[in-house]
Amino acid sequence: MGTVYALFAGIDDYPVPQRKLRGAVNDVEAAARLLAGLGGGAFEPLFLRNDEATTDAVVAAIRDHLGAAGRGDTALFWFSGHGTDYEAVLPLHRRTEATGRYQALVCVDSPREGGRPLVDKELGSLLDAVAAQGAHVAAVLDCCFSGGATRRPAAADLTTRYAPPAAWWGEARGERRLTEGSGAPPGRHVLLAASRLNQLSHERDFDEVPYGVFTHALLEALRAAGPGATYRDLLAAAHCRVQTERADQHPVLFPPEPGGIADQPFLGGAVTRSLAPHLLRNGPHGWEIDCGRVHGLLGDGPGVTEFTVTAPGAASRVVRARTVHADRTEVEPRGWEPDRRRVYPVALSALALPPTCVRVETPDGSTAARRAAELVREAIASAGPDGGPTPLLRLVDGQGSAPGHLLRVVVSPEHCTGGLGADVLRRDGSAAVPPLRLDRPEEARRVADCLHHLTRWHQLLTLDNPSSPLRDLVRVEILPWTYDGPWSSDGPSPILPDGSGEVVCSYRHSPSGRPQEPWLSIRLHNRSATRTLWCVLLNLTDSYAGHTDLYPGHFIGPGHSGFALNDRPVAMSVPARRARPGAEVRDWLKLIVAEGELNTVPFHLPAWDPDSPDDRGARRAGADGMLRLTPPGHGDRDMGEARSQGRPGQWTTRTIPVRTVIPADRPAHG
Repeated sequence: MGTVYALFAGIDDYPVPQRKLRGAVNDVEAAARLLAGLGGGAFEPLFLRNDEATTDAVVAAIRDHLGAAGRGDTALFWFSGHGTDYEAVLPLHRRTEATGRYQALVCVDSPREGGRPLVDKELGSLLDAVAAQGAHVAAVLDCCFSGGATRRPAAADLTTRYAPPAAWWGEARGERRLTEGSGAPPGRHVLLAASRLNQLSHERDFDEVPYGVFTHALLEALRAAGPGATYRDLLAAAHCRVQTERADQHPVLFPPEPGGIADQPFLGGAVTRSLAPHLLRNGPHGWEIDCGRVHGLLGDGPGVTEFTVTAPGAASRVVRARTVHADRTEVEPRGWEPDRRRVYPVALSALALPPTCVRVETPDGSTAARRAAELVREAIASAGPDGGPTPLLRLVDGQGSAPGHLLRVVVSPEHCTGGLGADVLRRDGSAAVPPLRLDRPEEARRVADCLHHLTRWHQLLTLDNPSSPLRDLVRVEILPWTYDGPWSSDGPSPILPDGSGEVVCSYRHSPSGRPQEPWLSIRLHNRSATRTLWCVLLNLTDSYAGHTDLYPGHFIGPGHSGFALNDRPVAMSVPARRARPGAEVRDWLKLIVAEGELNTVPFHLPAWDPDSPDDRGARRAGADGMLRLTPPGHGDRDMGEARSQGRPGQWTTRTIPVRTVIPADRPAHG
């Protein structure tokens, strides 16, 4: 491990007497003491306390001190103080700020006339510039509205860390940069924030010493977790501790995508274990798993849903569901007592979702085909946890006994090799995937893996809540890409679905005669006049993949819009191996809308690849065939009016089929 360059900014002595804090400097000093004792490399801290922490000084310290971190080093920015939010000024920022507001850190000189806050856009650009040099970059923000990437007295012993916006604060610094459809950001940092972008954060006395509630929780989580704990692990543990103090303060991890920086060890390092689909934690109501009805879990009561701890040597540790809520499931351990200070990675080992029915057929009736079919049945019967049955697949004899989703496995001679093959077909007889070889027992297990993968993808596709009062409040608009300034009603018209309900996007021929992929702009518009709603746009592909790259999850304010890829063009391309006249690919854009935030880890699914390494061990742990949806894991540290946001509550989905085609006929050029 290289050098850890750490910048600690803590501000108690704000110039406005009623906005003074007591625990911010304690926060950063306690954090520095703990981190210095972790060892593993050189530690280079820089402190900006109270009057030292002006906006310009913080900016300069990020550039100069954290900017000294290079490849193999770590740069950490820890801020404790007030946060704020205020209305976005520039039309361009109103377009790209989904809530219509900036979130910002309030430095010591920000409330003084002529001072300015450190706005999320500027802070994010500064940290990403350090990351672009090859350093691992992390930020911990203990202030109000900190979930936007960025403490007023609340109740008896609580102080909020919020400061109201000043009249002279104008537009945010930092430029918006358009990137090409295939471009990628130059660098990214990981953020641990004390609260969501529309919430206050708080401080209070702990053993007669004031600290931020989030900082105190995070440091306790660090002490208990030991080496190797990831940002996701720490956020989940801190989240529980904070919720015990304040039900209206929800810490946030960003970016939350699985397998990325959030799943690296704290302060850097490689991902050393498989992703935990869910986490077991001790919350305000006892032991709970951070997923619920919105993640596809149905039904209550012991025996309906089970989770198994996936930590090494703990495979026999099981918890059972007692009550399934929208975003969490109350559980009870079976035959063991978890450590209340820890969080545990768990996987679904029994599931209340309807299974996919599987019918195995042998049309030619040969002895070899019947033997191979029996191997497939045995593979399915042993595809669950510990080599037992899987709750996601159910063998049936005929279509009449197969309600819901049905897949047919037809075992027959493979014409190209003379061996045996398995065709995985849908109910209507169409091929779900290309034929699979079936000459050896391990190939029968691969067929079972395929059925698991298709089932998980199908569960994402069919996830729905048709009776939700949120239905139709968020509109998805798909338009040809153009950029002529802020969004306006007189711009290009949305592409409407055709008679089959699909949005069709066609390649066009460029002057050179080469097909040009269509570029789109995808807008999510909150039509509600009063509700701020959390949205994620899931892309499901015809290669049985799923991801949230288009719109990873964000709150959208009433009357405001969010744009896919942060208002960059969405390139709808046919894979090169399939690109020919008449070719087409299909995508399903699935919008998920909720009153509160959800984690998107379980929405990520790689494309089905029969030649990929066999990960049957993970599947047998009860993970890969199931929906794995983990939601993002009191004194207040923000200045201004707070808008509390509860748990996910009501939720809804909408699915938009999209077909991208390369026209079969090439227009003549004269």
